[in-house]
Amino acid sequence: MSAWREDVLSVDGIRTHYLEAGEGRPVVLLHAGEFGGAAELSWEFTIPALAQHYRVIAPDWLGFGYTDKIHDFGGGAERRLNHMARFIEKLGVGTAACIGNSMGGLLLARAMASDPPLWPASAVVVVSGGGLAPENDARQTLLDYDCTPEAMRAILGVLFHDERWAQDEEYLRRRHEMSIVPGAWECAAAARLRSPVAPTRKDFGVPDPTPWESITQPTLMVAGAQDKLKVPGYANELAERLPDGRVIVYENCGHAPNIEVADRFNEDILTFLAEVYPPEG
Repeated sequence: MSAWREDVLSVDGIRTHYLEAGEGRPVVLLHAGEFGGAAELSWEFTIPALAQHYRVIAPDWLGFGYTDKIHDFGGGAERRLNHMARFIEKLGVGTAACIGNSMGGLLLARAMASDPPLWPASAVVVVSGGGLAPENDARQTLLDYDCTPEAMRAILGVLFHDERWAQDEEYLRRRHEMSIVPGAWECAAAARLRSPVAPTRKDFGVPDPTPWESITQPTLMVAGAQDKLKVPGYANELAERLPDGRVIVYENCGHAPNIEVADRFNEDILTFLAEVYPPEG
């Protein structure tokens, strides 16, 4: 039996898939954006732990998982954020604690740094998100995905420090299957397409323009010390810019602490939430 319920909500005509578990004060989980990224794959170890104390809601971003495969070529990130804000509003979530991993963490930070914030939140956790994203071989491995199992194995080798994740054939199969859901590759790849007449734009190797100083909620930055997709020390630098920031860095961990060191991650998240966003009762 699954540790969560699956459901679909129509948000302005967009079929939006999400997972939900538990009762009480809401916690919204925002997944990563690699090829095949989805709520289940980012949060399968987090949902059961948090659902013992909170109402946990984990949607699939626009274009990912089992949410409709739509990409806005004029403003992909903005469209995803606006869709997520409407999802949270339409589901009646209210003010929540929000946790985002990688792309989900960066988009969460941008939503909270907006004036006003795009949706109400009492606490924020950013996992492997924000800061300069270097142009390197690891990043190129993520960008070059061709929908083959071996290319997915290479992605897992980038995401995790421990090689066992890339060698786990069942885990590889699940990751690969999510990446070939109809429209999933197209939506993830669309962000890389550039018209020959469009202005030159760099997504990697440039400073993160997010105004982190504008995030007023208590915010926890979580990072893996061996993250191949980040510059060492980035999480500490971002935490220092936050009005109420703190940081945890896990040794022997890559880009997905919520998966690779799930038990420690869950314990630390619950400790943080107990301080700044305690459960009901």
